[in-house]
Amino acid sequence: MAESQDELSYSLKREAEKKGFQPVGIARITKSKRIKLRTDALERWIEAGHHADMNWMKAPARIEAEKLLYGVKSVLVVGLNYFTIPENKKPNQLLIGRYAQGNDYHKVIEKRLKEIGKWLQTKRPDSKWKICVDSKPLLEKAWAEEAGLGWIGKNSNLINSKQGSWMVLGNLLSTEELIPDKPSESLCGKCQKCIEACPTKAIVEPFVIDSRKCIAYHNIENRNKDIPIEIQKAMGLWIAGCDICQEICPWNQQKIPISLDPDTQPKEWILDLTAKQAKEWDDKNWQKKLKGSSLKRIKPWMWRRNANYILKNNKFNSSK
Repeated sequence: MAESQDELSYSLKREAEKKGFQPVGIARITKSKRIKLRTDALERWIEAGHHADMNWMKAPARIEAEKLLYGVKSVLVVGLNYFTIPENKKPNQLLIGRYAQGNDYHKVIEKRLKEIGKWLQTKRPDSKWKICVDSKPLLEKAWAEEAGLGWIGKNSNLINSKQGSWMVLGNLLSTEELIPDKPSESLCGKCQKCIEACPTKAIVEPFVIDSRKCIAYHNIENRNKDIPIEIQKAMGLWIAGCDICQEICPWNQQKIPISLDPDTQPKEWILDLTAKQAKEWDDKNWQKKLKGSSLKRIKPWMWRRNANYILKNNKFNSSK
């Protein structure tokens, strides 16, 4: 006897947890007020030019999941915790966003979701499914909020009351009418610590990030030879990404579950990287280091560019 949709939905979430995902939830693909709110916000964000050169953010599928999977009715949303045991910071060690310190999360999540999709097909042979991880055009944080994984904070990161915001997201679109979870409600309240902490004032208003002012945008996405001087001066030791608005968040100050997942553990070279190394490594060395990492999005010449700014604007011996 086939499982009911209730039983199937429950079993599907347990399968996701077995793959190391937490939190997990299900949302029904409907035009809810919440999704309309997030869709309208995205369109205003693009109209204001806050996406900078990231033109892929304009993809129509981002606001219409049906363009990704015909007949889609539900989405399983999963979070992968990447908060690992903090290492003792070495002198002059460069800073890299936590999310990118382990193996390429796109491939890690996609591989695990593919196994879940195959499991789902054994239960419902006639159903269709599609995986979306970050680079696929989907309003992933909005659907995570709808699926009850957490709420979108004023720094635009998804925040979970038990795990904070240290997680990357994955989505499994399905033509099955799965049972949805209760959507999350915002618990940011009047707090504006993330807004106040941003050194470049990139959070121009609650929930709105101007990428043109964001350190992470410039040291990862900006393909120009030079980046704005005000960004250069504010980079500090951040050579790839920036976690300042997450580090200051009260929800990340609580006792957060530490990930022991092998795929999220920091690579050794990341924990030892200095500006001198980053500047002197040639393309071949960089390509070797970046193999299997989401950081390969940053081209070798960009690492050297960023390192030059760090050496120029920080008071430590360039020999380091």
